[in-house]
Amino acid sequence: MSSSTKLSALDMPDVPMGHLPEHLHLQRTRVVCKADAPIHTEGIQYSGAYASTGVDISMGPNKFCKNFKIEVVRLTEDEIEFDMVGIDASLANAFRRILIAEVPTMAIEKVLMVNNTSVIADEVLAHRLGLVPLNADPRLFEYLSENDTPNERNTIVYKMEVSCKKGGSRVTVKSDQLKWLPNGSELQMTTYDSSAKAKSYTSFSCSQDSLPEFSKKPLGVRFDDIILAKLGPGQVIELEAHAVKGMGKVHAKWSPVATAWYRMLPEVVLLKEVKGDDAEKLVKKCPVGVFDIEDLGNGEKKAAVANSRACTLCRECVRGVNEELVELRRVKDHFIFTIESTGAFSPEELFIKAVKILEEKCDRVISELS
Repeated sequence: MSSSTKLSALDMPDVPMGHLPEHLHLQRTRVVCKADAPIHTEGIQYSGAYASTGVDISMGPNKFCKNFKIEVVRLTEDEIEFDMVGIDASLANAFRRILIAEVPTMAIEKVLMVNNTSVIADEVLAHRLGLVPLNADPRLFEYLSENDTPNERNTIVYKMEVSCKKGGSRVTVKSDQLKWLPNGSELQMTTYDSSAKAKSYTSFSCSQDSLPEFSKKPLGVRFDDIILAKLGPGQVIELEAHAVKGMGKVHAKWSPVATAWYRMLPEVVLLKEVKGDDAEKLVKKCPVGVFDIEDLGNGEKKAAVANSRACTLCRECVRGVNEELVELRRVKDHFIFTIESTGAFSPEELFIKAVKILEEKCDRVISELS
């Protein structure tokens, strides 16, 4: 090569084209958890960030559909755990926030106290009643606004009447004492006009149990054994509770999830071989059993990563002399998502509803921009 020929730095063999160098790939796709603090926590969104290496990290619909996937790991009646791969943390957090605050449910909003001589104050008892999960599908009900009259399509009425006899033992009041009143309120509104016709607090045109959607599934409570109060001898609780449709962003009692959370997939890497007594010490250090001993034969043993998914990031394995042996990482686009339902919907239904709500939001933004 003549001395007059100019060679670009990008053409040099040590600069790979079309893919990122290992250290940049690690910085872009992993959070590295050091003993004192994590590094590489920022997300790189700019599509031309690595243009000099010929790498395009832009995210279009086709590329997203190709990389995105969901894998269900565990599913029970009330809980689901699944992996979401190929999305940004902002999108995972959007699903979490929608699940907590924007999926509607039914919850007790108004409590009419007739008699309460228990040690629990009226407002505390009303608050406890509001948090009792109801076995009612909110899709079958309408929202109740300030100007609406409570009717069979927007209100569920429950009654509780419990007493403890004088001289008897204490009585535990549980959620199964809430009895559904399909005909609406049985209490009469106070009126100062003696000639006026007595009115109840609801205006049902028909009984709710006569409606086909409620006839086969009574509108009870989800769990019968929730303790609400305890009564001593001579104490009484008599009340009527009205449940309406709402969202968790108004009050937590309308949140359909007991918890909805996610974490990035753990990745535990052994930077060097750990053998002998050091391997035994490393295995004992981890409280959740991430490491295991691998028998090499001839009495030799070495440590191996057996279950990196179980890592809770306690950092015990990277403290002290092990910091140069073990590296803890988190995969930035792989989230372990857990949803625990309160019972209004199954956990898999909740996630589908969250997706639909996010889709509706996107449609609204597009329509407003256009």
